[in-house]
Amino acid sequence: MMKETGDRSLETGDRSQETGDRSLETGDRSQETGVRSQETGVEELAAHYHQILTLLGEDPEREGLLKTPMRVAKAMQVLTRGYQMDAHKVLTDALFREDYSQMVIVKDIDFFSLCEHHMLPFYGKAHVAYIPNGYITGLSKIARVVDIYAHRLQVQERMTQQIKDCIQDTLKPLGVMVVVEARHMCMQMRGIEKQNAITTTSDFSGAFNQAKTRQEFMNLIHNNQI
Repeated sequence: MMKETGDRSLETGDRSQETGDRSLETGDRSQETGVRSQETGVEELAAHYHQILTLLGEDPEREGLLKTPMRVAKAMQVLTRGYQMDAHKVLTDALFREDYSQMVIVKDIDFFSLCEHHMLPFYGKAHVAYIPNGYITGLSKIARVVDIYAHRLQVQERMTQQIKDCIQDTLKPLGVMVVVEARHMCMQMRGIEKQNAITTTSDFSGAFNQAKTRQEFMNLIHNNQI
C-alpha cells in the first residue's frame, strides 16, 4: 500500500513538473512571438519610410540614406513604447502602506513626446502632486507614469489628464494635481513659427479643488531651492 502511495506521489510530481515545463514553454513561445512581431513591425515600418523618402523626391539608395528607413523605424518604436506599457501596474508594483497625508510632489520631470497632429516633438517638464490616503508609491514611479504617457502620440491636454487619472484611479489618494509646461516644435518649425511660446496645462482632483491647496502646490513647484 505504501509503495503504491509513493508511486502515485512520484507520478503526481512528474505531472506537476510536466505542467511547469509546459508553462515555461508557453512563456518562451509568447516571448518569441512578441520578438517576432516587433521585428516584423520594424521591417514594415522601414519599408514605408523607404517609400516616403522616394515620394519626397529623395534617392533612398544613396549612401547617406541606405540605413535611414530602418533607423527611423527603430526610433519610432522607442518614441511610442508607451503603448506597450501599463502605467497602473507601474504604480501598484511599488505600493506601500503609509499613514502620511500631506502633499507629495515630484517636480521638474523632463519629458519628450510626439504631437499627434504633425508627429513633431513637444518637450518640457511635468510637475505632479498627490495627497496620500493610506498608501504611497515609489517616487520614481511617478516619473515613469509621465514617461509612459509621453511615449505615445499625444496632445498635451490629454497627456496631462491621463497622468492625473492614472494616479487618482490607482492610488485613490485624497487628491492629485498635474501641471505640464512644454514647447511644441509644430509651433516653432512650421505654421506660426513662434520660438518662445510655452504651453501650460493643468488638471486636478479631490483636495486640489480648493484654491488654497492648488496655490500651495504652485508655490512649491516654482520654488527652486532644495
